[in-house]
Amino acid sequence: MLVKPTVAELLKKVGDNRYSLVIMTAKRARQIASGAPVMTKEKDRSVVSLAADEIAEGKITKIEEE
Repeated sequence: MLVKPTVAELLKKVGDNRYSLVIMTAKRARQIASGAPVMTKEKDRSVVSLAADEIAEGKITKIEEE
């Protein structure tokens, strides 16, 4: 099984901070699960995978508090 995007790729997008990556991915996944529009073309995947794809594509750079 090939996992894309890799953690290394995602860390490059958030400045090599694993904590920031986890928080950003979790917050975005919650937003998607709550009905926020998905900003990636990937389909039929978990909300965490969709959030990771958005981060990897540079569409999510910061998550605002709700």
